[in-house]
Amino acid sequence: MKLNVIKWQALWWTISGSIILVGLIAMVISWQQFGTPLKPSLDFTGGTRLQFERDCTQPNACTSPIDTASVRNILINQGLQANSSIQILGRDQQAVSISTVPLSREQRIQLQTALSQTIGVFDPQKTQIDIVGPILGRQIFYSGLQALLVSFVGITVYLSFRFQFDYAFFALIALFHDVLVTIGMFALLGLVQGIEVDSLFIVAILTIVGFSVNDTVVIYDRMRENIKRNPNTSIAQVVDDAVNQTLTRSINTSFTTLLPLIAIFWFGGKTLQNFALALMIGFIAGIYSSIFIASTLLALWRNRNGTSPLFLSEDSNAGNGSSKQ
Repeated sequence: MKLNVIKWQALWWTISGSIILVGLIAMVISWQQFGTPLKPSLDFTGGTRLQFERDCTQPNACTSPIDTASVRNILINQGLQANSSIQILGRDQQAVSISTVPLSREQRIQLQTALSQTIGVFDPQKTQIDIVGPILGRQIFYSGLQALLVSFVGITVYLSFRFQFDYAFFALIALFHDVLVTIGMFALLGLVQGIEVDSLFIVAILTIVGFSVNDTVVIYDRMRENIKRNPNTSIAQVVDDAVNQTLTRSINTSFTTLLPLIAIFWFGGKTLQNFALALMIGFIAGIYSSIFIASTLLALWRNRNGTSPLFLSEDSNAGNGSSKQ
């Protein structure tokens, strides 16, 4: 079965546009609620993270999982619910992690005492208290933005020399597409499920960028090979042929990549769950954009400008990047 990418290009753009629009709306709503496009975690806002685990050596201490509603009621009584998040940890759900505003020593002791009286005795050896300042959070955020900017510049320069500048430009559009889809979905999940983004989210975005451009380069390479064999073929046919010839490879590679991410999502624990989810969303968006966005936009550009496919021939890239008309 042959996939007609160019024929249905309006459909592919509509799907992407709709998903991005929903994400942008979610980011606007999130900005109104949290002051940021995404719901930030302790890594960015600063505050206190407390993790407690029941002492199961005590009689009848771990007969039932920790109830989230009970923990939330305690936080409400302490006046902390509005700026706090709760996660129940472990397979047996005998541990709880609470991220909240900066607490003094007296406030931490008061909260721990209230939790212990309601939930049960905690194991002091497994109690963790982390304090993160907002300055560190800003440093993490700005470092992530710098890394993302450097990666975009590096990819643009590489693809401009490897292919042509317009190919690099539309590959960059596809990368922005993947980043926007991932951020938009997490903005929506932050509103609906209360999912927060931490420093690992920035790592996930950088990984998505690298994965997405890899699939795009594979399609571009096949386009260049096809043009060399059939220099008089239209750019639309070149795109369709290149996509269909690399489709099986793209699906197989992506499927094998998603399998360990699914395993991490289900069995990796709360710390890695959102990281794996971000990668899964981004990788799927990357597959989609490489096949349906980068290639179709390039074909549209070439057709409107009347540029021959020969512009991407091997001869045109053999020298210093000059083109043949």
